[in-house]
Amino acid sequence: MKLDGRYAIITGAGQGLGEAIAERYVAEGASVVICARNEVSLASVRDRLVDRLSGDQQIITQQADVSAPADVEGLVETALANFPHLDILVNNAGVYGPIGYLETIDWDEWVQAININLLGTVYASRAVLPHFKSRGYGKIVNLSGGGATGPLPRISAYAASKSAVVRFTETLAVEVADFGIEVNAIAPGALATRLLDEVIEAGPDRVGREFHERMLEVKARGGTPLDAGAALAVYLGSSESDGISGRLLSAEWDDWQSLHHYREVLEKSDIYTLRRIVPADRGVSLGDD
Repeated sequence: MKLDGRYAIITGAGQGLGEAIAERYVAEGASVVICARNEVSLASVRDRLVDRLSGDQQIITQQADVSAPADVEGLVETALANFPHLDILVNNAGVYGPIGYLETIDWDEWVQAININLLGTVYASRAVLPHFKSRGYGKIVNLSGGGATGPLPRISAYAASKSAVVRFTETLAVEVADFGIEVNAIAPGALATRLLDEVIEAGPDRVGREFHERMLEVKARGGTPLDAGAALAVYLGSSESDGISGRLLSAEWDDWQSLHHYREVLEKSDIYTLRRIVPADRGVSLGDD
């Protein structure tokens, strides 16, 4: 098992991708602390997975709002009080935020989406770093999304926060490289979860006809399987991915399963990162370039 004997925190694990990651982590031998804002959904996940535990494996639930620093600190304290150490943090908790033209949406909802998607990731990462540094090892896996690599008109809080998560991932990866800590981000694909339902229910007038139709197509075909993102989260939390850090990987499109064979190539390149495109990159000359 790829995560045998490892200990992890998984945020936003009450449903959707977070639940799928928790299930896959347990199947691969990890002990987990899972959190979400909804205690009922957490209990349901725990009850479903508890019979799959073996040996000394544990699954612990804790209600937490990742946008509240005190909740996040309490979450890490709970993990360290119950586990001998921590190996992995999976920052999965996220929301779409308000949908509509920037000047018309609820501003407090916009800010709260940033607080959950971006600051929640930062808070949790900050909270585990002292422990990871003391051990000289740790894995942080951040969930990004389509908003990081392309504009998402009328879903601006999501797009801005997910882009920021990727730059935070790259920056923190460099910052902690000398401490044996690796930080990566996952683009899980278009998932048929509650977030997709929110976009569809918003309707074409609020979200835009083209994007709405595209999401209806995703819904019709079932979306990217949740297990694709969960499997990548396992890979990035395992020793198999040691030496890979500061990357944004697509669960659906990238050949990440064999990425560890190309560590030296990645170390010398900006492959799987966000970068500015200049005219020469596209074979174009503008002005005096």
